[in-house]
Amino acid sequence: MPRSADPVNPRSSHPLWDWPTRLFHWSLVLLLPLAWWTAEEGQMERHQWVGYSVIVLVLFRICWGFVGSPHSRFRDFLRGPGTVLSYIRGRVAPGPGHNPLGGWSVLVLLSLLLVQAGSGLFNSDRILFNGPFRYAVSADTRDFLGAVHAWGVDALLVMVVLHLLAVAWHQFRRREKLVQAMVKGRAEGKEGEAAPAPWWLAPLLLAAVTGVCWWVLQQAPPPPRMW
Repeated sequence: MPRSADPVNPRSSHPLWDWPTRLFHWSLVLLLPLAWWTAEEGQMERHQWVGYSVIVLVLFRICWGFVGSPHSRFRDFLRGPGTVLSYIRGRVAPGPGHNPLGGWSVLVLLSLLLVQAGSGLFNSDRILFNGPFRYAVSADTRDFLGAVHAWGVDALLVMVVLHLLAVAWHQFRRREKLVQAMVKGRAEGKEGEAAPAPWWLAPLLLAAVTGVCWWVLQQAPPPPRMW
């Protein structure tokens, strides 16, 4: 006989954030400072591998936004401009996951991360490091992407600070247990309304994304021959 739902809190059997979403989030918390530190210390080989990791994770998260658990999907938290404005004015209540404004901040962060890591594939320190696709584009394009890579650091820093301020506001001012939910998957007032995706889907998708990224890197052109 199937176990009945909790009559007091019928949603308590479902997590708000599944383990792939949480693992993605906390991996970025580690990788972004590591990316900055390796660049500052001139450890470009390690910086390069951090960049590869970010690309794989962001591409995985984008795919997970279409096929993953209900509250991790973009359709669950991306809303139109009218809904966002109504939320800001206090006329729309947030759902169980990201609120309408926070949902778009997720998309902006993912875009910035992809641009930042992707532009690094064409970058160079002109001494010891050349990105794998440096020789796939013209010199003007390389210079432009190098400027994008430098600008992206500041843009990411601004978004990270805004994200931390928003989390602090909701966590301490509004008493919403955002951090607890992102650690444990659920918290009081932060519980899912539907079952998460099967546990095996995330490793399968991550392996596929990693394989595709590895194949793309193998297509990088070699440096021109010096005569």
